[in-house]
Amino acid sequence: MPNAPKSAVVTGSSSGVGRATALALAARGVNVAINYSRSAGPAEAVATEVEKLGVKVICVRADVASDADCKRLVAEAEAAFGGLDVLINNAGTTRFVAHHELDKVEEEHWRSIMAVNVQGPFQMARAARAALAAGEGGCIVNVGSIAGLRAMGSSIAYCASKAALHNLTLSLARVLGPQIRVNAVAPGFIEGEWLMQGLGEDAYAAVKRYNEQRSALQAVCTPGDVSDAILSLVYGSRLVTGQVLPVEGGLMLAI
Repeated sequence: MPNAPKSAVVTGSSSGVGRATALALAARGVNVAINYSRSAGPAEAVATEVEKLGVKVICVRADVASDADCKRLVAEAEAAFGGLDVLINNAGTTRFVAHHELDKVEEEHWRSIMAVNVQGPFQMARAARAALAAGEGGCIVNVGSIAGLRAMGSSIAYCASKAALHNLTLSLARVLGPQIRVNAVAPGFIEGEWLMQGLGEDAYAAVKRYNEQRSALQAVCTPGDVSDAILSLVYGSRLVTGQVLPVEGGLMLAI
């Protein structure tokens, strides 16, 4: 098992998988930087939950699509915690556009999705590189998606961005070793407000049911399921790097 981390940055941690991961790390005694890009309220609520677990916490507004914001986020975490051991690249965005509706995919969709989902994790890894390498063994976990493995998801642009993130994971694992391990998780359908708002209540229920029925384990992810997988890469074998771990209940076995 790698050395127990003392501090972490979790991007996009005001809700969903990011929130669950921040709380899971805090429960293990890890100081956590909570990150958000827009609404401070939910992020501050998560920070309060983290603080109750007895660790240090800071709450930082930063847009991972901005290189300057990425550098500032890492710098604030280092200053608050005296170092950095773990980076969870969870922040992500999408636009819900049916794959056959090619003309509805606008240029701005591509720009924003790729900036947050691909450029953002790269910029965060670059900003955190020195801090992560300075400790006893740094770790980066990127939150990808089976959309990047199956080319099925909220939009073609989103699927392409997650495929690119998986590829980026391999590239970073090569160049950041041996000091830093880099892996990714690739969740399937995740229960929660994000998909419910994007799909609409009726479509959400239908897609959830479809995924449950098709998967080998007849279940879809909760945010906690994904955070469990993330922590398995943080606390698991020191020799695991450059891997993309599907977390989808065996859905891909049916394809």
